[in-house]
Amino acid sequence: MSLPPTTIPPADEAPSPRARGRDDACPGALRLHPADDGSLARVRIPGGLLTAGQARALAGASEELGDGRLDLTSRGNLQVRGLDAACGGELAAALRAAGLLPSDRFDRVRNIVASPLGGLDGAGYGDVTAWARELDAALCAGTWEELSGLSGRFLFAMDDGRGDVAALGADVTLIATRDGGAVLRVGPGAEADGTALEVRGRDAPRAAALAAAEFLARVRASGTRAWRVRELPAQHAVTADGLAARLADAGVEAVRIGRTGRDLAPGAPPAPGVVSGPDGRHAVSVLVPLGRVGAAQWRLLAGLASRGGSGELRVTPWRGVVLPGFTADGVAAAAREAADAGLVTDHGSPWVGVGACTGRPGCAKSLADVRAHAARAVAGAPRSADTPQGSGDTPPVYFSGCERRCGHPGGRWVDALATSDTDYRLTVRDTREPDGATDDGVTDVAAEQLADAVATARGTA
Repeated sequence: MSLPPTTIPPADEAPSPRARGRDDACPGALRLHPADDGSLARVRIPGGLLTAGQARALAGASEELGDGRLDLTSRGNLQVRGLDAACGGELAAALRAAGLLPSDRFDRVRNIVASPLGGLDGAGYGDVTAWARELDAALCAGTWEELSGLSGRFLFAMDDGRGDVAALGADVTLIATRDGGAVLRVGPGAEADGTALEVRGRDAPRAAALAAAEFLARVRASGTRAWRVRELPAQHAVTADGLAARLADAGVEAVRIGRTGRDLAPGAPPAPGVVSGPDGRHAVSVLVPLGRVGAAQWRLLAGLASRGGSGELRVTPWRGVVLPGFTADGVAAAAREAADAGLVTDHGSPWVGVGACTGRPGCAKSLADVRAHAARAVAGAPRSADTPQGSGDTPPVYFSGCERRCGHPGGRWVDALATSDTDYRLTVRDTREPDGATDDGVTDVAAEQLADAVATARGTA
């Protein structure tokens, strides 16, 4: 039975799991979120995988029902903004027709990221998008009915072994191994505390779903309303023994691993530009500045994918898009066309590694127009033609209008937090540390000083 579209109140900073008196208010395609610039819908794109036709449908929905733009999120999903609060039914119908809303009941739990370059550049250990598709299909089919109880914030990650999405702090992560298997970890740092397991590749998507079911069982046992694995009390944490027992009951063989050489260093996100593959096919990696793209630009990407590429778009958790399947001549032309439309295909661009929340005027909680300040900081930033910005040891920077820091990156990052409409506090944060805290110092700067201050913070973090 279809669930009616609803409008939900804005989500505040997440309270203690024990103190929560409400369900997770994370928006979805059927649950619109009111903002100062109209309601927004979040469309889940499992694995970041879209067909060109689906991309065009989203562009049409943004023009006909929203403000004509799409936001790319830090989980590789898409948001339509500027919606009328009463348009939920019309939007849902358009998404269903495009195959973008295959399950009303499981809509918000389809948070799955996958290595965007998996199977394209010869790095990693294969194309893990197949795992993402299989897990999503099982979720939508209701194979594990209890998983409808997952929070809209719960995240699955499918890493091809390069360490890119494994660094995002997902709740359940699968990491492809050289021998065709997968490391299954629940929560960040699972290898370090000996709670990671190794499973066969063919069992990997099922193992990920069973790990989520084990998390929900631990939530019930704890008496809390935990939304993420890291929120579980220590005495109710998911353990290797408990998870292995659940997998064994389902016929999934698993071997416990700890610090045995399987620890994975964080990998860099795809740099903008041409990506060469070992099979003679190429891809173009496109960065969307601050993650906001107009409908015309989005249609251009869909057109490039269908004209010269494979007809597929891969939305990345770093607010970019990878278009695979081009010839050598075709990919160069596609990169030029995207750049001419105002998108980034140059790995030395100062836009690389720069993100921002919605800020003013779209969000009432924001203290500043962080997107405008971020753009001015980028305009004044140094440019390197030789070294990709925000790659390797250079952390990304994220501009936030309030302490919720909505959409901030995972791993280590420079936090540019607005403290007024003209002032910022710069710190280095790390989602792998308790409470995101680090030992790095704090710098208070005015908005006009951001370019130099951010460059310094990124260079020394």
